[in-house]
Amino acid sequence: MNPRVAAARLRERLVRFCERLPRGSLAVAGTVLVLAVGGAVLARTLDVEAVVSAATAADPAPIIAAVGVYVASWPVRGRRYGDVLAPMGHRCRTAFLTAAVFASQTANLIVPARAGDGVRAYLLNDRRGVPYPTGVASLAVERAFDLVALGALGGAALAALLVDGRAVAPDGSGPAVVAATGTALAAALFSAGVVAVARSDRRFGPALRDRAEGSRLSRVVDAAVRFGAAVRVVAADGGAVARVFLASGVVWGVDVLTAVLVLAALVGGFGGSVAPPTLLVVGTLAVSAGNLAKVLPLSQGGIGLYEAAFTGIVVATTPIPAETALAAAALDHALKNAVTLAGGGLVAGAFDLSVTGVPDESERERDTGATRPTADR
Repeated sequence: MNPRVAAARLRERLVRFCERLPRGSLAVAGTVLVLAVGGAVLARTLDVEAVVSAATAADPAPIIAAVGVYVASWPVRGRRYGDVLAPMGHRCRTAFLTAAVFASQTANLIVPARAGDGVRAYLLNDRRGVPYPTGVASLAVERAFDLVALGALGGAALAALLVDGRAVAPDGSGPAVVAATGTALAAALFSAGVVAVARSDRRFGPALRDRAEGSRLSRVVDAAVRFGAAVRVVAADGGAVARVFLASGVVWGVDVLTAVLVLAALVGGFGGSVAPPTLLVVGTLAVSAGNLAKVLPLSQGGIGLYEAAFTGIVVATTPIPAETALAAAALDHALKNAVTLAGGGLVAGAFDLSVTGVPDESERERDTGATRPTADR
């Protein structure tokens, strides 16, 4: 048999196999695989009892402070999302938007493949009449600024370590730090580039539509162009870009502070074995690396990926034992997920919403107007 024909048949069979799989089953399988591999590595390289002991011996005062700080960041997330939607012609109150963010983030922890984002688009459409294309575009803009903020924080943290003259990763794990920082900067530059292109005067939509006219890709291209137009609306508003960027910095700064408080709770507080400035800088780099690792759709909610990246950075840049670093990463991730689940549960009850039953956008009538004004009610 011709090798090309055989390869084509194999691809076709793989596509059919993936289509028959239940929605999100690959994410579930990835989660199981990541946890299995991580558990095996943990059992072979670390003292599991020491990890548990470090977690149970944590000082409760910083942990309680971390919970309070993280809870306080959610209205900022809601207000930031309002600044994303406003240039698109949709103004909503911060309380409603915070609830919508809570609902979608909670669903993303429960439903595989980040399908929980559909909950936010559904709430915006159902409760505020925001068209689905606008809802999807607004989520993409939010994600882009998340990457910019994480990249900026990660790069600043590494610069602080180098300026301080610290010997980064003296144990030979320097490549991990370099890789984490490189990924952070690459993500930031890519996202900043997307925003810059959107702010430019170049319009690619008509040319793309002309090339795809009459082909099978015409509907896909049309949807992509409408999506890009909605993103362009935000990028063209300099004030909105500045507000969203500043809010993103606050959101991820609070995320870092939460992790630093948890880390301090396990190392004897801010007057313990690690100086407060070092905790802040290393915590910033670890949180940036951990959240960028979660971007990879290999496990549900980034479980295992966040902990691995966080632990690697802390061990590579401080004298903190690996068991303590892993306990801090696990506590930090669990704390944030617990707050998200609690808030999402309250929102689901208030809106009579099932976050596990993510609505199918294709079943609802789509509105192609991406910037139709909508008043909050």
